Amino acid sequence: MQKINYLERKQCVINQSELEIISKEKFPLFCGCTEKESDKDLICEEEIAISKEGVLQLKKLIPLDLLYKNGHDAGAIGALWEEHHKEFANFIMQNHPKNILEIGGGHGKLSQNCLEINPELKYTIIEPNSTKKHNNINYIDSFFKKENIEQNFDCIVHSHTFEHIYKPLDFLQDCFEVLTGGGIMIFSLPNLQKSLELKSANCLCFEHTIFLNENVLEFILSKSGFKILDKKYFKEHSIFYKVIKDKNAPYIQLKNEYEKNKKLFLDYKEYYKNRVKKLNEILKNTNASFYLFGAHLFSQVLIYNGLELSKIKGILDNNPNKWDKRLYGTPLFVKNPQILKNQNNSFIILSPSIYNEEIKAGLMNITAKINFLE
Repeated sequence: MQKINYLERKQCVINQSELEIISKEKFPLFCGCTEKESDKDLICEEEIAISKEGVLQLKKLIPLDLLYKNGHDAGAIGALWEEHHKEFANFIMQNHPKNILEIGGGHGKLSQNCLEINPELKYTIIEPNSTKKHNNINYIDSFFKKENIEQNFDCIVHSHTFEHIYKPLDFLQDCFEVLTGGGIMIFSLPNLQKSLELKSANCLCFEHTIFLNENVLEFILSKSGFKILDKKYFKEHSIFYKVIKDKNAPYIQLKNEYEKNKKLFLDYKEYYKNRVKKLNEILKNTNASFYLFGAHLFSQVLIYNGLELSKIKGILDNNPNKWDKRLYGTPLFVKNPQILKNQNNSFIILSPSIYNEEIKAGLMNITAKINFLE
Protein backbone atom coordinates (compact mmCIF):
# COMPACT_ATOMS: atom_id res chain seq x y z
CA MET A 1 0.00 0.00 0.00
CA GLN A 2 1.39 3.39 -1.03
CA LYS A 3 2.27 5.70 1.85
CA ILE A 4 0.60 9.12 1.69
CA ASN A 5 2.82 12.08 2.51
CA TYR A 6 0.04 14.39 3.66
CA LEU A 7 0.38 18.16 3.60
CA GLU A 8 -0.88 19.42 6.95
CA ARG A 9 -2.52 22.68 7.89
CA LYS A 10 -1.13 23.69 11.28
CA GLN A 11 -3.36 26.77 11.40
CA CYS A 12 -6.44 28.11 9.64
CA VAL A 13 -5.61 28.69 5.98
CA ILE A 14 -7.65 31.92 5.98
CA ASN A 15 -6.44 33.79 9.10
CA GLN A 16 -3.87 31.58 10.89
CA SER A 17 -6.04 30.92 13.97
CA GLU A 18 -6.03 27.58 15.81
CA LEU A 19 -7.90 24.61 14.40
CA GLU A 20 -10.25 22.27 16.25
CA ILE A 21 -10.68 18.80 14.73
CA ILE A 22 -14.37 17.84 14.64
CA SER A 23 -14.29 14.74 12.43
CA LYS A 24 -11.85 11.93 11.61
CA GLU A 25 -12.55 9.06 9.26
CA LYS A 26 -11.10 6.92 6.47
CA PHE A 27 -12.23 7.72 2.94
CA PRO A 28 -11.17 6.90 -0.66
CA LEU A 29 -8.60 9.21 -2.20
CA PHE A 30 -10.34 9.39 -5.59
CA CYS A 31 -14.04 10.15 -6.12
CA GLY A 32 -14.28 8.61 -9.59
CA CYS A 33 -13.96 5.23 -11.28
CA THR A 34 -11.08 2.88 -11.94
CA GLU A 35 -10.19 -0.19 -13.98
CA LYS A 36 -7.49 -1.30 -11.54
CA GLU A 37 -7.80 -3.97 -8.87
CA SER A 38 -9.21 -2.88 -5.53
CA ASP A 39 -5.92 -3.52 -3.71
CA LYS A 40 -4.55 -0.46 -5.57
CA ASP A 41 -7.16 1.85 -4.01
CA LEU A 42 -5.82 4.33 -1.46
CA ILE A 43 -8.03 4.87 1.57
CA CYS A 44 -6.89 8.04 3.29
CA GLU A 45 -7.27 9.94 6.55
CA GLU A 46 -9.91 12.64 6.25
CA GLU A 47 -9.74 15.15 9.11
CA ILE A 48 -12.22 18.04 9.17
CA ALA A 49 -11.34 20.99 11.39
CA ILE A 50 -12.92 24.34 12.24
CA SER A 51 -11.26 27.64 13.15
CA LYS A 52 -12.43 29.83 16.03
CA GLU A 53 -14.13 32.03 13.39
CA GLY A 54 -15.98 29.04 11.97
CA VAL A 55 -13.98 28.34 8.81
CA LEU A 56 -14.42 24.62 8.07
CA GLN A 57 -11.48 22.98 6.31
CA LEU A 58 -9.55 19.76 5.84
CA LYS A 59 -6.50 19.54 8.09
CA LYS A 60 -4.64 16.87 6.09
CA LEU A 61 -4.27 17.46 2.35
CA ILE A 62 -3.42 15.02 -0.44
CA PRO A 63 -0.44 16.06 -2.64
CA LEU A 64 -1.92 17.58 -5.80
CA ASP A 65 -0.05 15.38 -8.27
CA LEU A 66 -1.53 12.32 -6.53
CA LEU A 67 -5.04 13.74 -6.03
CA TYR A 68 -5.45 14.74 -9.67
CA LYS A 69 -3.44 11.90 -11.18
CA ASN A 70 -6.59 10.71 -12.99
CA GLY A 71 -7.75 14.21 -13.99
CA HIS A 72 -10.93 15.95 -12.98
CA ASP A 73 -14.08 15.48 -15.03
CA ALA A 74 -16.75 17.25 -12.98
CA GLY A 75 -19.28 19.33 -14.89
CA ALA A 76 -19.00 17.35 -18.11
CA ILE A 77 -22.39 15.61 -18.07
CA GLY A 78 -25.96 16.77 -17.42
CA ALA A 79 -28.52 19.37 -18.45
CA LEU A 80 -27.98 21.48 -15.33
CA TRP A 81 -24.25 21.69 -16.03
CA GLU A 82 -24.89 22.61 -19.68
CA GLU A 83 -27.19 25.41 -18.53
CA HIS A 84 -24.55 26.55 -16.04
CA HIS A 85 -21.82 26.72 -18.69
CA LYS A 86 -24.00 28.79 -21.04
CA GLU A 87 -25.18 31.21 -18.37
CA PHE A 88 -21.69 31.64 -17.00
CA ALA A 89 -20.29 32.24 -20.51
CA ASN A 90 -22.90 34.97 -21.02
CA PHE A 91 -21.93 36.50 -17.67
CA ILE A 92 -18.26 36.55 -18.77
CA MET A 93 -18.83 37.88 -22.27
CA GLN A 94 -20.95 40.82 -21.08
CA ASN A 95 -17.59 42.39 -20.25
CA HIS A 96 -16.20 42.03 -23.81
CA PRO A 97 -12.83 40.51 -22.81
CA LYS A 98 -10.14 40.28 -25.47
CA ASN A 99 -7.66 37.85 -23.95
CA ILE A 100 -8.88 35.27 -21.41
CA LEU A 101 -6.89 32.94 -19.19
CA GLU A 102 -9.06 30.15 -17.79
CA ILE A 103 -7.64 28.35 -14.77
CA GLY A 104 -8.59 24.67 -14.59
CA GLY A 105 -10.44 24.49 -17.90
CA GLY A 106 -10.82 20.71 -17.78
CA HIS A 107 -13.25 19.54 -20.46
CA GLY A 108 -13.22 22.95 -22.21
CA LYS A 109 -16.99 23.42 -22.42
CA LEU A 110 -16.90 26.93 -20.97
CA SER A 111 -14.28 28.03 -23.52
CA GLN A 112 -16.40 26.81 -26.42
CA ASN A 113 -19.47 28.65 -25.13
CA CYS A 114 -17.44 31.87 -24.89
CA LEU A 115 -15.99 31.42 -28.39
CA GLU A 116 -19.46 30.89 -29.82
CA ILE A 117 -20.26 34.43 -28.64
CA ASN A 118 -16.98 35.90 -29.95
CA PRO A 119 -14.95 33.66 -32.31
CA GLU A 120 -12.14 36.27 -32.35
CA LEU A 121 -11.54 35.94 -28.62
CA LYS A 122 -8.04 34.85 -27.56
CA TYR A 123 -8.47 32.01 -25.07
CA THR A 124 -5.84 30.15 -23.03
CA ILE A 125 -6.46 27.29 -20.60
CA ILE A 126 -3.97 26.35 -17.90
CA GLU A 127 -4.69 22.83 -16.69
CA PRO A 128 -2.35 19.93 -15.79
CA ASN A 129 -4.59 17.17 -17.21
CA SER A 130 -7.04 18.48 -19.81
CA THR A 131 -9.46 15.69 -20.72
CA LYS A 132 -10.13 17.09 -24.19
CA LYS A 133 -8.13 19.67 -26.10
CA HIS A 134 -9.74 22.00 -28.65
CA ASN A 135 -7.93 23.38 -31.68
CA ASN A 136 -9.10 26.95 -31.03
CA ILE A 137 -7.56 27.07 -27.53
CA ASN A 138 -3.99 27.69 -26.39
CA TYR A 139 -3.03 25.30 -23.58
CA ILE A 140 -0.54 25.56 -20.74
CA ASP A 141 -0.07 22.07 -19.28
CA SER A 142 0.54 22.80 -15.60
CA PHE A 143 -1.04 23.90 -12.37
CA PHE A 144 -1.64 27.64 -12.13
CA LYS A 145 1.29 29.62 -10.75
CA LYS A 146 2.31 33.11 -11.84
CA GLU A 147 5.79 31.84 -12.85
CA ASN A 148 4.13 29.50 -15.38
CA ILE A 149 2.44 32.44 -17.15
CA GLU A 150 4.52 34.25 -19.77
CA GLN A 151 2.01 36.97 -20.71
CA ASN A 152 -0.61 39.13 -19.07
CA PHE A 153 -4.36 38.82 -19.58
CA ASP A 154 -7.18 41.33 -19.30
CA CYS A 155 -9.52 38.67 -17.89
CA ILE A 156 -8.99 35.60 -15.71
CA VAL A 157 -11.86 33.13 -15.44
CA HIS A 158 -12.35 29.94 -13.48
CA SER A 159 -15.35 27.72 -12.93
CA HIS A 160 -15.69 25.41 -9.92
CA THR A 161 -11.95 25.68 -9.41
CA PHE A 162 -11.53 28.07 -6.47
CA GLU A 163 -12.85 25.52 -3.95
CA HIS A 164 -10.05 23.14 -5.05
CA ILE A 165 -7.26 25.60 -4.20
CA TYR A 166 -5.17 24.70 -1.15
CA LYS A 167 -3.85 28.23 -0.47
CA PRO A 168 -6.54 30.67 -1.61
CA LEU A 169 -4.71 33.84 -0.52
CA ASP A 170 -1.59 32.87 -2.50
CA PHE A 171 -3.83 31.97 -5.45
CA LEU A 172 -5.52 35.38 -5.38
CA GLN A 173 -2.14 37.12 -5.17
CA ASP A 174 -0.97 35.27 -8.29
CA CYS A 175 -4.19 36.18 -10.10
CA PHE A 176 -3.70 39.83 -9.09
CA GLU A 177 -0.20 39.89 -10.58
CA VAL A 178 -1.09 38.08 -13.81
CA LEU A 179 -3.94 40.47 -14.62
CA THR A 180 -3.08 43.66 -16.51
CA GLY A 181 -3.98 47.03 -14.94
CA GLY A 182 -7.75 47.30 -14.59
CA GLY A 183 -8.08 43.61 -15.36
CA ILE A 184 -11.03 41.65 -14.09
CA MET A 185 -11.50 38.17 -12.71
CA ILE A 186 -14.79 36.36 -13.27
CA PHE A 187 -15.50 33.07 -11.58
CA SER A 188 -18.18 30.59 -10.64
CA LEU A 189 -18.04 28.48 -7.53
CA PRO A 190 -20.52 26.08 -5.94
CA ASN A 191 -22.96 27.52 -3.44
CA LEU A 192 -21.30 25.67 -0.57
CA GLN A 193 -23.53 27.18 2.08
CA LYS A 194 -26.61 25.79 0.35
CA SER A 195 -24.76 22.53 -0.31
CA LEU A 196 -24.03 21.96 3.38
CA GLU A 197 -27.55 22.96 4.40
CA LEU A 198 -28.94 20.40 1.93
CA LYS A 199 -26.54 17.71 3.28
CA SER A 200 -24.86 17.30 -0.11
CA ALA A 201 -21.95 14.85 0.08
CA ASN A 202 -19.60 16.91 -2.12
CA CYS A 203 -19.44 19.99 0.11
CA LEU A 204 -16.16 19.11 1.89
CA CYS A 205 -13.89 16.36 0.59
CA PHE A 206 -10.30 15.75 -0.49
CA GLU A 207 -10.89 18.03 -3.50
CA HIS A 208 -13.01 20.69 -1.74
CA THR A 209 -10.80 21.44 1.25
CA ILE A 210 -12.25 24.78 2.45
CA PHE A 211 -15.82 25.81 3.18
CA LEU A 212 -15.71 28.85 0.87
CA ASN A 213 -19.08 30.34 1.68
CA GLU A 214 -19.81 33.97 0.81
CA ASN A 215 -18.58 35.22 4.19
CA VAL A 216 -15.13 33.64 3.79
CA LEU A 217 -14.82 34.29 0.08
CA GLU A 218 -15.68 37.98 0.20
CA PHE A 219 -13.32 38.50 3.14
CA ILE A 220 -10.33 37.01 1.28
CA LEU A 221 -11.19 38.89 -1.92
CA SER A 222 -11.05 42.23 -0.09
CA LYS A 223 -7.90 41.19 1.77
CA SER A 224 -6.24 40.41 -1.58
CA GLY A 225 -7.08 43.73 -3.25
CA PHE A 226 -10.14 42.74 -5.27
CA LYS A 227 -13.34 44.78 -5.35
CA ILE A 228 -16.63 43.01 -6.13
CA LEU A 229 -18.35 44.51 -9.17
CA ASP A 230 -21.15 42.01 -9.70
CA LYS A 231 -22.57 38.85 -8.19
CA LYS A 232 -25.24 36.50 -9.53
CA TYR A 233 -26.83 33.32 -8.21
CA PHE A 234 -27.36 30.43 -10.60
CA LYS A 235 -30.23 28.50 -9.02
CA GLU A 236 -28.98 26.87 -5.79
CA HIS A 237 -26.06 25.43 -7.75
CA SER A 238 -23.47 28.20 -8.12
CA ILE A 239 -22.58 31.82 -7.48
CA PHE A 240 -21.00 33.98 -10.22
CA TYR A 241 -18.62 36.80 -9.22
CA LYS A 242 -17.00 39.59 -11.20
CA VAL A 243 -14.16 41.35 -9.36
CA ILE A 244 -11.56 43.96 -10.30
CA LYS A 245 -8.06 44.76 -9.09
CA ASP A 246 -8.37 47.67 -6.68
CA LYS A 247 -5.86 48.19 -3.87
CA ASN A 248 -8.37 50.57 -2.31
CA ALA A 249 -11.12 47.94 -2.29
CA PRO A 250 -13.37 48.29 0.78
CA TYR A 251 -12.43 45.96 3.61
CA ILE A 252 -14.99 43.21 4.27
CA GLN A 253 -15.05 41.84 7.81
CA LEU A 254 -14.96 38.08 8.42
CA LYS A 255 -18.06 37.31 10.48
CA ASN A 256 -17.77 34.71 13.23
CA GLU A 257 -19.80 31.66 12.19
CA TYR A 258 -18.28 29.11 14.56
CA GLU A 259 -21.48 27.92 16.26
CA LYS A 260 -23.54 27.98 13.06
CA ASN A 261 -21.05 26.11 10.87
CA LYS A 262 -20.05 23.55 13.50
CA LYS A 263 -23.70 22.66 14.03
CA LEU A 264 -24.34 22.48 10.27
CA PHE A 265 -21.44 20.09 9.80
CA LEU A 266 -22.24 17.87 12.78
CA ASP A 267 -25.89 17.73 11.65
CA TYR A 268 -24.63 16.63 8.23
CA LYS A 269 -22.61 13.81 9.81
CA GLU A 270 -25.55 12.68 11.96
CA TYR A 271 -27.87 12.76 8.95
CA TYR A 272 -25.81 10.17 7.07
CA LYS A 273 -25.53 7.85 10.07
CA ASN A 274 -29.31 7.89 10.49
CA ARG A 275 -29.99 7.64 6.75
CA VAL A 276 -27.77 4.58 6.31
CA LYS A 277 -29.42 2.93 9.33
CA LYS A 278 -32.86 3.41 7.73
CA LEU A 279 -31.64 2.26 4.31
CA ASN A 280 -30.16 -0.90 5.80
CA GLU A 281 -33.54 -1.74 7.35
CA ILE A 282 -35.23 -1.32 3.95
CA LEU A 283 -32.56 -3.46 2.25
CA LYS A 284 -32.97 -6.18 4.88
CA ASN A 285 -36.76 -6.34 4.60
CA THR A 286 -37.37 -5.76 0.88
CA ASN A 287 -37.03 -8.33 -1.88
CA ALA A 288 -36.12 -6.18 -4.91
CA SER A 289 -33.24 -4.95 -7.06
CA PHE A 290 -31.38 -2.00 -5.52
CA TYR A 291 -29.01 0.44 -7.24
CA LEU A 292 -27.13 3.51 -6.11
CA PHE A 293 -27.09 6.48 -8.46
CA GLY A 294 -23.93 8.47 -9.06
CA ALA A 295 -20.45 6.95 -9.36
CA HIS A 296 -19.00 9.67 -7.21
CA LEU A 297 -18.91 10.97 -3.65
CA PHE A 298 -22.69 10.63 -3.42
CA SER A 299 -22.37 6.84 -3.34
CA GLN A 300 -19.02 6.66 -1.52
CA VAL A 301 -20.39 8.61 1.46
CA LEU A 302 -23.27 6.16 1.90
CA ILE A 303 -20.95 3.16 1.59
CA TYR A 304 -18.37 4.54 4.03
CA ASN A 305 -21.13 5.24 6.53
CA GLY A 306 -21.91 1.52 6.58
CA LEU A 307 -24.43 0.88 3.80
CA GLU A 308 -25.08 -2.87 3.47
CA LEU A 309 -23.97 -3.83 -0.06
CA SER A 310 -25.10 -7.44 -0.40
CA LYS A 311 -28.33 -6.46 -2.17
CA ILE A 312 -26.89 -3.57 -4.21
CA LYS A 313 -26.58 -4.68 -7.84
CA GLY A 314 -24.41 -1.77 -8.88
CA ILE A 315 -24.20 1.96 -9.44
CA LEU A 316 -26.02 3.79 -12.23
CA ASP A 317 -24.44 6.83 -13.84
CA ASN A 318 -25.16 8.87 -16.98
CA ASN A 319 -21.47 9.28 -17.86
CA PRO A 320 -20.47 6.64 -20.48
CA ASN A 321 -16.81 7.02 -19.44
CA LYS A 322 -17.70 5.38 -16.11
CA TRP A 323 -19.68 2.38 -17.39
CA ASP A 324 -18.27 -1.07 -16.60
CA LYS A 325 -15.66 0.46 -14.30
CA ARG A 326 -15.49 0.12 -10.53
CA LEU A 327 -16.23 3.00 -8.19
CA TYR A 328 -12.90 3.67 -6.48
CA GLY A 329 -12.72 2.47 -2.89
CA THR A 330 -15.74 0.17 -3.30
CA PRO A 331 -16.54 -3.27 -4.80
CA LEU A 332 -19.40 -1.89 -6.92
CA PHE A 333 -19.33 -1.53 -10.72
CA VAL A 334 -21.02 1.18 -12.75
CA LYS A 335 -23.81 0.42 -15.20
CA ASN A 336 -25.68 2.20 -17.97
CA PRO A 337 -29.09 3.31 -16.60
CA GLN A 338 -30.69 1.75 -19.70
CA ILE A 339 -30.48 -1.63 -17.95
CA LEU A 340 -33.60 -0.58 -16.03
CA LYS A 341 -35.68 -1.07 -19.19
CA ASN A 342 -35.88 -4.81 -18.63
CA GLN A 343 -36.44 -4.71 -14.87
CA ASN A 344 -39.50 -4.38 -12.69
CA ASN A 345 -39.82 -2.64 -9.35
CA SER A 346 -36.20 -1.57 -8.95
CA PHE A 347 -35.20 0.76 -6.11
CA ILE A 348 -32.81 3.64 -6.79
CA ILE A 349 -30.98 5.10 -3.78
CA LEU A 350 -30.22 8.80 -4.14
CA SER A 351 -28.15 11.03 -1.89
CA PRO A 352 -29.16 14.65 -1.21
CA SER A 353 -28.24 16.65 -4.31
CA ILE A 354 -29.51 19.54 -6.40
CA TYR A 355 -29.24 17.16 -9.38
CA ASN A 356 -31.89 14.74 -8.10
CA GLU A 357 -34.87 16.11 -10.03
CA GLU A 358 -32.87 15.88 -13.27
CA ILE A 359 -31.75 12.35 -12.37
CA LYS A 360 -35.27 11.17 -11.55
CA ALA A 361 -36.73 12.65 -14.74
CA GLY A 362 -34.07 10.90 -16.83
CA LEU A 363 -34.65 7.53 -15.19
CA MET A 364 -38.44 7.84 -15.48
CA ASN A 365 -37.95 8.31 -19.24
CA ILE A 366 -36.36 4.86 -19.31
CA THR A 367 -39.05 3.14 -17.23
CA ALA A 368 -41.83 4.07 -14.84
CA LYS A 369 -41.31 0.81 -12.92
CA ILE A 370 -38.83 2.21 -10.43
CA ASN A 371 -38.92 3.53 -6.87
CA PHE A 372 -36.71 6.25 -5.43
CA LEU A 373 -35.22 6.23 -1.95
CA GLU A 374 -34.14 9.77 -1.00
